[in-house]
Amino acid sequence: MLRLPADLTAAEAMQTIRAALKALEPSPPARGKTAKARGAIRIHIDGAARGNPGPAGVGVVIIGPDGEVAERLHRGIGEATNNVAEYRALLLALERAQALGYQDIEVFSDSELLVRQIQGRYQVKHPALKELHALAKDRIGKYRRFSIQHVPREQNAEADAQANRGIDEAYRPGRRGTKSDPDAPSAEEEE
Repeated sequence: MLRLPADLTAAEAMQTIRAALKALEPSPPARGKTAKARGAIRIHIDGAARGNPGPAGVGVVIIGPDGEVAERLHRGIGEATNNVAEYRALLLALERAQALGYQDIEVFSDSELLVRQIQGRYQVKHPALKELHALAKDRIGKYRRFSIQHVPREQNAEADAQANRGIDEAYRPGRRGTKSDPDAPSAEEEE
């Protein structure tokens, strides 16, 4: 099920639906060995923020060596910038892949900044991103094989939908500790 934010225009909604349908189409085989042949998993990640910073969420879609979706994850992460959300999505993906016992992973993201920083092609200058970058590099070092690639947004539609779902569920009316109920204690205060 694809859930779209209520504030999308008709044109934006159609574009998102087309992208989601395209993401479901089988992709052409990659050059060399496929992820399935190597026993690797493919992971699509996305972070989203409504406003920058604003309410943010992360989405992760893990595709097993058999080519089937193994897990779809989404989380609301509170107020964050889009770049912080992208890193938090990567960290969630790395954590889940390790918990599932995978050693060979291929990550796909539509964030050129994140991909180029992880690849070492761009410097990490922002202090908040430096900490997240260091955490990601530490987790990446635990894998036998890791690669990350930039993909166009339309090829990452399912992860994008998951990230937006994370925001929607975290900020839906009546949920305690969200913007819709400012007097309710936050999750941290309740623990």
